[in-house]
Amino acid sequence: MRRTGMQLGNRVAVVTGAGGGIGRAIALSLARRSCHLALCDIDAAAAAATARAARALGVRSSVHQIDVANRASVRALPAAVGLVHGRIDLLINNAGVALGGSFEQVAEDDFDWLMDVNFNAVVRMTRAFLPLLRESDEARIVNLSSIYGIVAPPGQCAYAASKFAVRGFSNALRHELEGQVGVTVVHPGGVATGIARNARAPLDAPRHEIERGRAAAQRLLRLDPAVAGEAIVRGIERRQARVLVGGDAKFVALLERLSPVNYWSTLKKLTLR
Repeated sequence: MRRTGMQLGNRVAVVTGAGGGIGRAIALSLARRSCHLALCDIDAAAAAATARAARALGVRSSVHQIDVANRASVRALPAAVGLVHGRIDLLINNAGVALGGSFEQVAEDDFDWLMDVNFNAVVRMTRAFLPLLRESDEARIVNLSSIYGIVAPPGQCAYAASKFAVRGFSNALRHELEGQVGVTVVHPGGVATGIARNARAPLDAPRHEIERGRAAAQRLLRLDPAVAGEAIVRGIERRQARVLVGGDAKFVALLERLSPVNYWSTLKKLTLR
Protein backbone atom coordinates (compact mmCIF):
# COMPACT_ATOMS: atom_id res chain seq x y z
CA MET A 1 0.00 0.00 0.00
CA ARG A 2 1.35 3.46 -0.89
CA ARG A 3 2.22 5.63 2.10
CA THR A 4 0.21 8.78 2.56
CA GLY A 5 3.32 10.94 2.72
CA MET A 6 7.04 10.77 2.05
CA GLN A 7 8.80 9.61 5.19
CA LEU A 8 11.95 11.68 5.74
CA GLY A 9 13.42 9.90 8.74
CA ASN A 10 16.84 8.32 8.05
CA ARG A 11 16.93 9.63 4.48
CA VAL A 12 19.74 11.74 3.04
CA ALA A 13 19.26 15.17 1.50
CA VAL A 14 21.70 17.30 -0.47
CA VAL A 15 20.95 20.99 0.12
CA THR A 16 22.71 23.75 -1.82
CA GLY A 17 22.97 27.27 -0.44
CA ALA A 18 22.71 25.68 3.00
CA GLY A 19 24.78 28.30 4.82
CA GLY A 20 21.92 30.70 5.44
CA GLY A 21 18.46 31.93 4.56
CA ILE A 22 15.99 29.46 3.08
CA GLY A 23 18.64 26.78 2.59
CA ARG A 24 19.58 26.72 6.25
CA ALA A 25 15.90 26.71 7.24
CA ILE A 26 15.16 23.77 4.92
CA ALA A 27 18.14 21.86 6.32
CA LEU A 28 17.06 22.33 9.92
CA SER A 29 13.45 21.44 9.12
CA LEU A 30 14.72 18.21 7.57
CA ALA A 31 16.99 17.58 10.56
CA ARG A 32 14.02 17.87 12.90
CA ARG A 33 12.52 15.00 10.91
CA SER A 34 15.70 12.90 11.37
CA CYS A 35 16.89 13.38 7.78
CA HIS A 36 20.66 13.30 7.32
CA LEU A 37 22.27 16.15 5.40
CA ALA A 38 24.95 16.95 2.85
CA LEU A 39 25.23 20.71 3.18
CA CYS A 40 26.67 22.60 0.23
CA ASP A 41 27.67 26.25 0.09
CA ILE A 42 30.38 28.47 -1.36
CA ASP A 43 30.85 29.73 2.22
CA ALA A 44 32.22 26.73 4.12
CA ALA A 45 32.04 28.46 7.51
CA ALA A 46 28.35 29.26 7.06
CA ALA A 47 27.60 25.68 6.00
CA ALA A 48 29.56 24.40 8.99
CA ALA A 49 27.38 26.51 11.30
CA THR A 50 24.28 24.92 9.79
CA ALA A 51 25.87 21.48 10.19
CA ARG A 52 26.52 22.10 13.90
CA ALA A 53 22.90 23.09 14.42
CA ALA A 54 21.73 20.00 12.53
CA ARG A 55 24.01 17.66 14.49
CA ALA A 56 22.55 19.06 17.70
CA LEU A 57 19.23 17.70 16.43
CA GLY A 58 20.79 14.23 16.16
CA VAL A 59 21.47 13.80 12.44
CA ARG A 60 24.60 13.15 10.42
CA SER A 61 25.69 16.29 8.56
CA SER A 62 28.56 16.73 6.13
CA VAL A 63 29.87 20.03 4.77
CA HIS A 64 30.84 20.46 1.12
CA GLN A 65 32.34 23.76 0.01
CA ILE A 66 31.32 24.26 -3.61
CA ASP A 67 30.64 26.89 -6.21
CA VAL A 68 27.64 25.39 -7.96
CA ALA A 69 28.56 27.30 -11.11
CA ASN A 70 31.79 25.29 -11.38
CA ARG A 71 31.23 22.29 -13.67
CA ALA A 72 34.12 20.20 -12.34
CA SER A 73 33.11 20.75 -8.71
CA VAL A 74 29.53 19.68 -9.41
CA ARG A 75 30.69 16.55 -11.25
CA ALA A 76 32.86 15.57 -8.26
CA LEU A 77 30.20 16.23 -5.62
CA PRO A 78 28.13 12.99 -5.85
CA ALA A 79 31.18 10.86 -5.11
CA ALA A 80 32.10 13.05 -2.13
CA VAL A 81 28.56 12.91 -0.74
CA GLY A 82 28.26 9.18 -1.39
CA LEU A 83 31.51 8.54 0.46
CA VAL A 84 30.04 10.04 3.62
CA HIS A 85 26.39 9.05 3.38
CA GLY A 86 26.25 6.04 1.05
CA ARG A 87 22.94 7.09 -0.51
CA ILE A 88 20.92 10.09 -1.69
CA ASP A 89 17.15 10.48 -1.49
CA LEU A 90 16.61 14.23 -1.87
CA LEU A 91 18.31 16.87 -3.99
CA ILE A 92 17.33 20.41 -3.01
CA ASN A 93 18.61 22.99 -5.48
CA ASN A 94 18.30 26.16 -3.41
CA ALA A 95 21.48 28.16 -4.10
CA GLY A 96 20.77 31.43 -5.91
CA VAL A 97 21.91 34.99 -6.48
CA ALA A 98 20.23 38.25 -7.47
CA LEU A 99 21.03 40.98 -9.95
CA GLY A 100 19.24 44.30 -10.14
CA GLY A 101 18.90 46.62 -13.10
CA SER A 102 17.08 46.83 -16.39
CA PHE A 103 18.10 44.66 -19.33
CA GLU A 104 20.07 47.52 -20.90
CA GLN A 105 21.84 48.30 -17.63
CA VAL A 106 22.93 44.74 -16.89
CA ALA A 107 26.27 43.72 -18.40
CA GLU A 108 26.35 40.55 -20.49
CA ASP A 109 28.86 38.91 -18.13
CA ASP A 110 26.65 39.64 -15.12
CA PHE A 111 23.59 38.24 -16.88
CA ASP A 112 25.52 35.07 -17.72
CA TRP A 113 26.84 34.81 -14.15
CA LEU A 114 23.33 34.88 -12.73
CA MET A 115 22.01 32.33 -15.21
CA ASP A 116 24.93 30.05 -14.42
CA VAL A 117 24.19 30.05 -10.68
CA ASN A 118 20.40 30.18 -10.73
CA PHE A 119 19.62 27.90 -13.66
CA ASN A 120 22.60 26.09 -15.19
CA ALA A 121 23.68 24.87 -11.77
CA VAL A 122 20.23 23.36 -11.19
CA VAL A 123 20.56 21.42 -14.44
CA ARG A 124 24.12 20.30 -13.66
CA MET A 125 23.29 19.22 -10.11
CA THR A 126 20.30 17.28 -11.38
CA ARG A 127 22.39 15.57 -14.05
CA ALA A 128 25.12 14.73 -11.53
CA PHE A 129 22.85 13.28 -8.83
CA LEU A 130 20.13 11.61 -10.89
CA PRO A 131 21.92 8.21 -11.07
CA LEU A 132 22.15 8.11 -7.26
CA LEU A 133 18.57 9.30 -6.84
CA ARG A 134 17.36 6.47 -9.07
CA GLU A 135 18.85 3.99 -6.57
CA SER A 136 16.55 5.23 -3.79
CA ASP A 137 13.21 3.54 -3.08
CA GLU A 138 11.67 7.03 -3.13
CA ALA A 139 13.59 10.07 -4.35
CA ARG A 140 12.71 13.67 -5.05
CA ILE A 141 14.31 16.68 -6.70
CA VAL A 142 13.27 20.04 -5.24
CA ASN A 143 14.10 23.14 -7.28
CA LEU A 144 13.75 26.65 -5.88
CA SER A 145 12.19 29.04 -8.36
CA SER A 146 10.64 32.29 -7.07
CA ILE A 147 7.57 34.48 -7.11
CA TYR A 148 9.46 35.95 -10.08
CA GLY A 149 9.18 32.61 -11.80
CA ILE A 150 5.43 33.35 -11.97
CA VAL A 151 5.44 37.08 -12.72
CA ALA A 152 8.19 39.18 -14.32
CA PRO A 153 8.56 42.73 -13.01
CA PRO A 154 10.63 45.45 -14.66
CA GLY A 155 14.19 45.65 -13.41
CA GLN A 156 14.35 41.87 -12.97
CA CYS A 157 14.96 40.60 -16.51
CA ALA A 158 17.89 38.39 -15.58
CA TYR A 159 16.47 37.08 -12.31
CA ALA A 160 13.01 36.41 -13.74
CA ALA A 161 14.53 34.70 -16.78
CA SER A 162 16.48 32.34 -14.52
CA LYS A 163 13.52 31.54 -12.30
CA PHE A 164 11.11 31.00 -15.20
CA ALA A 165 13.76 28.65 -16.61
CA VAL A 166 13.87 26.70 -13.34
CA ARG A 167 10.08 26.44 -13.44
CA GLY A 168 9.99 25.17 -17.02
CA PHE A 169 12.84 22.74 -16.49
CA SER A 170 11.22 21.34 -13.35
CA ASN A 171 7.82 20.88 -14.96
CA ALA A 172 9.21 19.09 -18.02
CA LEU A 173 11.51 16.95 -15.87
CA ARG A 174 8.58 15.92 -13.68
CA HIS A 175 6.79 14.53 -16.73
CA GLU A 176 9.90 12.72 -17.94
CA LEU A 177 10.63 11.14 -14.55
CA GLU A 178 7.04 10.27 -13.65
CA GLY A 179 6.94 7.08 -11.61
CA GLN A 180 10.70 7.19 -11.07
CA VAL A 181 11.83 10.34 -9.25
CA GLY A 182 9.48 13.04 -7.96
CA VAL A 183 10.05 16.69 -8.86
CA THR A 184 8.87 19.69 -6.85
CA VAL A 185 9.21 23.33 -7.90
CA VAL A 186 9.06 25.94 -5.14
CA HIS A 187 7.95 29.57 -5.55
CA PRO A 188 8.84 31.56 -2.43
CA GLY A 189 7.47 35.07 -2.03
CA GLY A 190 9.24 37.71 0.02
CA VAL A 191 11.37 35.77 2.52
CA ALA A 192 13.54 37.76 4.94
CA THR A 193 16.98 36.74 3.66
CA GLY A 194 19.99 38.78 2.59
CA ILE A 195 19.47 38.20 -1.13
CA ALA A 196 18.47 41.83 -1.82
CA ARG A 197 21.34 43.27 0.25
CA ASN A 198 23.81 40.99 -1.52
CA ALA A 199 22.44 41.49 -5.03
CA ARG A 200 24.91 42.49 -7.71
CA ALA A 201 24.20 45.88 -9.27
CA PRO A 202 25.15 47.48 -12.62
CA LEU A 203 28.60 49.08 -12.39
CA ASP A 204 27.49 52.37 -13.91
CA ALA A 205 24.32 52.79 -11.84
CA PRO A 206 24.38 55.71 -9.36
CA ARG A 207 25.04 54.59 -5.79
CA HIS A 208 21.90 56.28 -4.42
CA GLU A 209 19.78 54.52 -7.04
CA ILE A 210 21.28 51.14 -6.11
CA GLU A 211 20.69 51.66 -2.40
CA ARG A 212 17.13 52.87 -2.96
CA GLY A 213 16.37 49.78 -5.02
CA ARG A 214 17.88 47.47 -2.43
CA ALA A 215 15.93 49.11 0.37
CA ALA A 216 12.68 48.85 -1.59
CA ALA A 217 13.32 45.17 -2.32
CA GLN A 218 14.28 44.45 1.28
CA ARG A 219 10.98 45.90 2.54
CA LEU A 220 9.12 43.20 0.61
CA LEU A 221 11.11 40.40 2.28
CA ARG A 222 9.05 39.80 5.40
CA LEU A 223 8.47 36.07 5.87
CA ASP A 224 10.62 34.35 8.48
CA PRO A 225 12.96 31.88 6.71
CA ALA A 226 12.08 29.24 9.32
CA VAL A 227 8.43 29.48 8.29
CA ALA A 228 9.43 29.17 4.63
CA GLY A 229 11.64 26.16 5.35
CA GLU A 230 8.83 24.37 7.15
CA ALA A 231 6.40 25.09 4.30
CA ILE A 232 8.82 23.65 1.76
CA VAL A 233 9.55 20.51 3.78
CA ARG A 234 5.84 19.93 4.37
CA GLY A 235 5.40 20.16 0.61
CA ILE A 236 8.10 17.53 0.17
CA GLU A 237 6.38 15.24 2.68
CA ARG A 238 3.11 15.66 0.76
CA ARG A 239 4.85 14.99 -2.57
CA GLN A 240 3.57 18.28 -3.95
CA ALA A 241 4.49 19.17 -7.51
CA ARG A 242 4.40 22.90 -6.70
CA VAL A 243 4.82 24.75 -3.43
CA LEU A 244 3.83 28.41 -3.06
CA VAL A 245 5.50 29.92 -0.01
CA GLY A 246 3.87 32.91 1.63
CA GLY A 247 0.62 34.77 1.17
CA ASP A 248 2.18 37.10 -1.38
CA ALA A 249 3.22 34.20 -3.61
CA LYS A 250 -0.26 32.69 -3.41
CA PHE A 251 -1.92 36.02 -4.22
CA VAL A 252 0.39 36.77 -7.15
CA ALA A 253 -0.02 33.26 -8.57
CA LEU A 254 -3.79 33.67 -8.50
CA LEU A 255 -3.60 37.13 -10.07
CA GLU A 256 -1.34 35.89 -12.86
CA ARG A 257 -3.71 33.01 -13.50
CA LEU A 258 -6.68 35.38 -13.77
CA SER A 259 -4.83 38.03 -15.78
CA PRO A 260 -1.75 36.48 -17.40
CA VAL A 261 -1.00 39.51 -19.60
CA ASN A 262 -2.18 42.51 -17.60
CA TYR A 263 -1.34 41.49 -14.03
CA TRP A 264 1.39 44.11 -13.75
CA SER A 265 -0.98 47.05 -13.94
CA THR A 266 -2.79 45.67 -10.88
CA LEU A 267 0.43 44.95 -9.02
CA LYS A 268 1.70 48.49 -9.65
CA LYS A 269 -1.40 49.88 -8.00
CA LEU A 270 -0.71 47.67 -4.98
CA THR A 271 2.94 48.86 -4.96
CA LEU A 272 4.28 45.31 -5.29
CA ARG A 273 7.55 46.15 -6.99
